[in-house]
Amino acid sequence: MHVAEDLLILGVLFVIAYALGRLGKLIGLPAIPIYMLVGLIASPHTEFFPISFEAADVQLVAIFGLIMLLFSLGLEFDQDEFYGNAGKLFVSGGTRLAINLGVGFALGLWIGWGTREALIIAGMTAASSSAIITKLLIELRRLANRETPTILGIMVLEDVFIAIYLAIVGVVLGGSTDIWAIVLQLAISFAFLIAMFALARWGGKFVSRLVNTRDDELFTILFFGLAVAFGGIGEILGVSDAIGAFLMGLVLGATRFKGRIEQFALPLRDVFGAFFFLNFGLALDISTFGGVLWPVVVAVVLTLVVNTLGGQLIAWQNKLTQAEGLNASAMLQNRGEFALILATLAVGAGLDSRLTPFAGLYVLSMAIVGPILAVNSEKFGRVVFRTKKKKKAAGPERDRMRAEEIALVESVMAGTDVPEAATPDDIVERYPTEPTRDPLEEQAAQQSDAISERKRDPEY
Repeated sequence: MHVAEDLLILGVLFVIAYALGRLGKLIGLPAIPIYMLVGLIASPHTEFFPISFEAADVQLVAIFGLIMLLFSLGLEFDQDEFYGNAGKLFVSGGTRLAINLGVGFALGLWIGWGTREALIIAGMTAASSSAIITKLLIELRRLANRETPTILGIMVLEDVFIAIYLAIVGVVLGGSTDIWAIVLQLAISFAFLIAMFALARWGGKFVSRLVNTRDDELFTILFFGLAVAFGGIGEILGVSDAIGAFLMGLVLGATRFKGRIEQFALPLRDVFGAFFFLNFGLALDISTFGGVLWPVVVAVVLTLVVNTLGGQLIAWQNKLTQAEGLNASAMLQNRGEFALILATLAVGAGLDSRLTPFAGLYVLSMAIVGPILAVNSEKFGRVVFRTKKKKKAAGPERDRMRAEEIALVESVMAGTDVPEAATPDDIVERYPTEPTRDPLEEQAAQQSDAISERKRDPEY
């Protein structure tokens, strides 16, 4: 196919993705399943679309997408949250991960595709999609909810789990049968992980001096080159290119240039990430869905049941109400990029090819069901647990903002400029300006501010 035709088809596919994405936002769907669906309908294996495009045509760009997805995940990793609440996180998140891994591995063995395939399926069903969860928390305005700090903490722990699990999977997919060779490879993998985590924890100032440059273009080229290079190093060491990029993001996220890197990295992640999900959809063949339909149905049902019950366990461990536990479980139901990354790595290593349609259909199902459950979880909680709908009373901080808005409107109507200090005394008395705030509300406000400062729409 000629380059002109390639560009035309690819451009048309992304315009279609834009249109479907706009429609998807009306019902709360994230972009991940939209990109996969566009790739699916344009796949050479289907006849739904008058044009077709080969996955191999964008494979290298899709690899860049994989690298930028994991790089951004490492970049946004909250080290203070992890190290400051490690004990509590290991209890809540660790229990949840252990249960999901055990159930997922048992499911994989029941499906009967092989032990290594069962390990991949366990990982697919264990980890949530931090991108979809973050987006839902913002759009549903639940950052101030009591269960939200627990959800965010579990997401941080899952980031660490992804790093460790990818290192283990990289060794397992190597296919070595020599026990000492496996032990050596695991030792190398974990040494790489520990060294990079240590550098991120204590070497932030040193790395900051190395990457310091005022030129935005050179700065972008530098961190992108480091992400790609460490992806290659990770592949050479046997821990996969994804984990190498994650660890480089972790290190650069510990520098004083984290905000500046995010400013340039997030658009790159969004574009290259779209290529990754589109490429995965192009590789799907609807004719193979029939062979994995029942395993996917069982996986979806198990995920919903186990995570719903797990939400109540999380509520008990963190002294939340049952309704708040249901909200947490609904958020953590979402599955996305990690399942697709595992499937891509597994098929590339020669494992059962049915893992690709299994992962595609599973992620499509959960990326649609998950947001729907999250949107309606509070309604379900009121019905099931007979809780009353909370009225959003105007808190002290909101009252202060309202006082400033009233003063501003009055000054505009009067045609005069009124400084902040000149806010009418009677309004200030009615709406205190320096209230005491609950520590949990303060934490939620800080999280909300941290996210709003980036001025972005986190899809991944």
